[in-house]
Amino acid sequence: MSVRPSPAPTGSLAAGNDLDPSPLGPMPPGLERLRPLSLAETNERASLVTRTCRKYLVPVSSMSDLFAGAERDFGVLEIGGRTSFLYSSTYLDTPDLRTFHDHRQGRRLRYKVRTRTYLDTGTRMFEVKTKGARGITDKVRIELPMETPEDRLTPRTRRFLDRTLDRCRLGSPDTLTASAVTDYRRSTVVSLSGLERVTVDTGLVGYRGDRMVRMRPDVVLLEIKTRGGLTPTERRLHELGFREARFSKYAAALAALEPGLRGNRWLRAMGLCLDHPEPRRDLLAERRGA
Repeated sequence: MSVRPSPAPTGSLAAGNDLDPSPLGPMPPGLERLRPLSLAETNERASLVTRTCRKYLVPVSSMSDLFAGAERDFGVLEIGGRTSFLYSSTYLDTPDLRTFHDHRQGRRLRYKVRTRTYLDTGTRMFEVKTKGARGITDKVRIELPMETPEDRLTPRTRRFLDRTLDRCRLGSPDTLTASAVTDYRRSTVVSLSGLERVTVDTGLVGYRGDRMVRMRPDVVLLEIKTRGGLTPTERRLHELGFREARFSKYAAALAALEPGLRGNRWLRAMGLCLDHPEPRRDLLAERRGA
């Protein structure tokens, strides 16, 4: 398949750089009131690499209510005066899409492999996420030079992958190739107590082959990362009428763009937040040329 290189519920869900305002959407309202935190402060308070992660789909219009009065309890990651950042993730899977199907079938032991590029800071990471029998997600990663191809394994990333999966007693695949790309804008909200971290994703675009699918601009994807039970943010979400959504950016993009794949596990959430697939365009490149 063709993969574009990276450029360097009960609630109602109705249908600062050279890239801003981005086609992937602005920062959602409500976060501008929160205290800015450096990356070091964010990692100190809530790194949460080993964690549980729950997802919620929320209208943009509900974001101000969600974090109203939260200034004493939460901060937002700020780097170089920015609190919203562009991400591009290239997912690597086997020719028969083993990691997709393991997730679809709900296998307790599974993994996901991706190359993630932080477009605003010019940083590239190779990441392996594993999920264990207790539902705990563990993410390990290494930094890569920006010139490293994101759509294939290199000798270094192959060694890292093999060691990681061997440690988790998961067999390492013979072949991994690029299977999908997701681009989106992310802000990171951090509990000052260290109890939770909330990533706020907007403008998701999934690419595979010559087609793409977009998340509707009035929808926000929240991911709550924590080591414990329900967090204060989740309790507030429940008060506002929202419940956990079954959603995966990678799996939803594949299921939407490959009609032959069974994506029943995510269909309800996909219907709430995704537009219809359309011919592929590079939205970031279009913005640069505007």
